[in-house]
Amino acid sequence: MCKNLVEKGQRTHPLIIFNRTVQRAMDLQATLPANKSTVAGSIPADVSGADVIFTCLGDDAAMVETVDTICKSGTSIANKLFVDCSTVHPDTTDQLAAMFSSHGAEFVAYPVFGAPAMADTGQLVCVLAGPGPSVKKVLLFCKGVMGRANIDYSDQPCGRATLLKVIGNTFILNMVETLSEGHTIAEKFGLGNDNLHQVIGTMFPGPHTAYSGRMIGGNYYGRAEPLFRVDLEGKDAKHAIDLVKGSGIRG
Repeated sequence: MCKNLVEKGQRTHPLIIFNRTVQRAMDLQATLPANKSTVAGSIPADVSGADVIFTCLGDDAAMVETVDTICKSGTSIANKLFVDCSTVHPDTTDQLAAMFSSHGAEFVAYPVFGAPAMADTGQLVCVLAGPGPSVKKVLLFCKGVMGRANIDYSDQPCGRATLLKVIGNTFILNMVETLSEGHTIAEKFGLGNDNLHQVIGTMFPGPHTAYSGRMIGGNYYGRAEPLFRVDLEGKDAKHAIDLVKGSGIRG
């Protein structure tokens, strides 16, 4: 996403990068065109030098802690636009929106759908929710820059975007489980994984075929780091369960 922001986004200044692990920020900067980015040493330094701030963290607690740090840093954030790409509980998203609003800042929820390879090639599906004028500013960085399509929930509560993201991730979790079980059965009973993959490609082209191909091609176990950590997957599933329980729906 950073690469596409640098190469295709409408910017007048270098991209400012911050990561809680400084080496990760430096490693990312090394992959970007020269003189197009800088590395900030702290969250306040990152925020103070930018008008539009994108955040993407692994869980709700980390996101709330980060925003709390921003709001208490002493750096004015009035009129700055914060855009959060994290997959968090919708209630957390609405909490973040209230925190920023109380300090005069704008906020847009901006979770995305797509594997890292889609992020690299600017093919993400971008989901946006928040005040219309704020969303309009963020749309400049979506389709054609970081994404291939926008799902625009302008003037809807910010939490609507992460609600869609949580629901969408349950589709992916169920798909991965179904494919895994199917390949196990195909291998166990002698059909063979390649034969099953051929059927999947014919009947379910797209994500099903891509995930199936990664499963049987060794993509997952050959990686130094996973495409998506199991603990984060579990976090998303817990959010979905919490939403169901909170609504009174009985499974």
